[in-house]
Amino acid sequence: MKGNSYLSRKIHSLLGVIPLGLFIIEHMVSNFSAVEKGPQGFKDTVKFLNDLPFVFVLELVGIWLPLLFHGVYGLYVAYQSNLNTSRFQYGRNWAFTLQRITGVITFIFVFWHMYQARFQVMIGNLTHEELGNQMHTITTNGFYFVLYVIGILAATFHFSNGMWAFLVSWGITVGPRAQRVSSYIWMAVFVIVAALFLASLVAFRGDEFKEAASAALQLTNLV
Repeated sequence: MKGNSYLSRKIHSLLGVIPLGLFIIEHMVSNFSAVEKGPQGFKDTVKFLNDLPFVFVLELVGIWLPLLFHGVYGLYVAYQSNLNTSRFQYGRNWAFTLQRITGVITFIFVFWHMYQARFQVMIGNLTHEELGNQMHTITTNGFYFVLYVIGILAATFHFSNGMWAFLVSWGITVGPRAQRVSSYIWMAVFVIVAALFLASLVAFRGDEFKEAASAALQLTNLV
């Protein structure tokens, strides 16, 4: 690992942007359909995504394998990091520390969310059409709701601050002024993306999804 740490870190950094950065934006947009269009709109969005050709291959190559490498190597980087906020208490040092901490939280949260949602579909406990009902069940549980809020804030901060670091490490934002402007932009992105995700959580808790979940349960009992 140490012999090729430069290459590994570059791959890790790149995978945080392409395709994982695109995935978090896509996930935000698809979840926000629950806010804009309610249960049926969310079902239609999920159906559209799952009707894409070669969806399993696209997800495996474009999401899960990159996510596994980015997450596992990120845990290694976090373990190797020297967190020294007690000695150097300035903004960027705190951001460096939070990037490592939120990376660990995000890794756990993503795989936990996958277990509660996508894995349940894979093993036949849920259908894609029932994912909205499942999210209603999860978000109306106070304990899970708080954990989801923490996970979302951690993931969106990790993404936004990681984009700032990516632009620096790849020589795109050079100089203090460019990096300062970039930090303002990605701070705004963090606020917007986190707000849209949190709005989706609130929507999943709403009466529309409660009624949809009740109707689905009644239909299941009849069958």
